[in-house]
Amino acid sequence: MAVPQSKAELTRAVTDGYDRMVDDLQRVPADAVRELTMPGHAQGTLMSPADLVAYLIGWNELVLSWHAQRAAGVEPAFPAEGYRWNQLGELAGSFYTQCADLSWSELLDRFDRAEKAILALIDRLDDAALYGAPWYGTHTAGRMIQFNTSSPYANARTRLRRWLREREAAEHAAGR
Repeated sequence: MAVPQSKAELTRAVTDGYDRMVDDLQRVPADAVRELTMPGHAQGTLMSPADLVAYLIGWNELVLSWHAQRAAGVEPAFPAEGYRWNQLGELAGSFYTQCADLSWSELLDRFDRAEKAILALIDRLDDAALYGAPWYGTHTAGRMIQFNTSSPYANARTRLRRWLREREAAEHAAGR
């Protein structure tokens, strides 16, 4: 999908990306949700499908936090308090840890709530607020939302689909 340039395009990108992601998450076997066999977000690490969902939740909730802080007149720490942009692998690990005690259904519910909150945020903003001026550095608010929602959804979906294919092939080879 092309980079969104309007509120309508951003809403569609987030909604479509989320819907596709959820469809693929429904294919994860219940006994594999915490299986650490997927390449992680930091080089040389492994993660589970649950960690992948935690990562998406983490970015969605960061976007919401940035906007809430700005609305309160506080300049947020980017990307997050205690992290720099060159520490995204460590930040991903913190997302995994924050959600480690949640069940699969709780993770999916929290992901759903975060996505709905992102859509509500987009709905509250007009095209000028989303795309009319830089919001962080040279990036507009709409671009920052897209960078941290629909774009990671697409990346996560590619990772998950590859993991599902490899897992299914291994099970087939093992005669299961």
